[in-house]
Amino acid sequence: MERAPGGAGRRGRRDPGPPLDAWLVSDGRAELMPEIRRRAGGLGVEPTVGSFEADGVEVRSRPVRHTSHPTVGYLIDTGRQRAAWAPEFWVFPEWVRGVDLMFADAAGWRRPIGFAGGVGGHACVRDVSAAACRVGVRRLVFAHIGRPSIRAIDRGERPAFGEWGEDGAVFRLRCKQLMRYAR
Repeated sequence: MERAPGGAGRRGRRDPGPPLDAWLVSDGRAELMPEIRRRAGGLGVEPTVGSFEADGVEVRSRPVRHTSHPTVGYLIDTGRQRAAWAPEFWVFPEWVRGVDLMFADAAGWRRPIGFAGGVGGHACVRDVSAAACRVGVRRLVFAHIGRPSIRAIDRGERPAFGEWGEDGAVFRLRCKQLMRYAR
């Protein structure tokens, strides 16, 4: 699994570029969906909450509790390693048990951030770090970094377990078969 060098920038402005077989999203009702639909359309795909499989790699949607409507994370299985993409959740997703790599919510630092009306929210780094250790996550990368966590970074604080995601970082998973990509 590889993310393009240069990353998405602070506001996700970098498109993956062609060829693109699928554009999976975690929340089909997210506020950025109109922009995502426009960009995906320019690449010839429709953004969707769903699953995808190609070249022996499976990407399966899994439910996460985040807001008042259904949202998902993704379990990525290469046959040799597994990764979880769960950048937004209120309740830690147990389906990440034993993954080699997890991308997780870090909107809150010391305490979760609840939505108005008690309809969900964002987990905090302290709780995510502890839960990831409890379920045997091997490597934890905080990907959805909110203002409280940014302030903690500025103070030099670090999570008990896990690391801060950085724009341009590349993460690789071993596959059960050799995969070739045209560049």
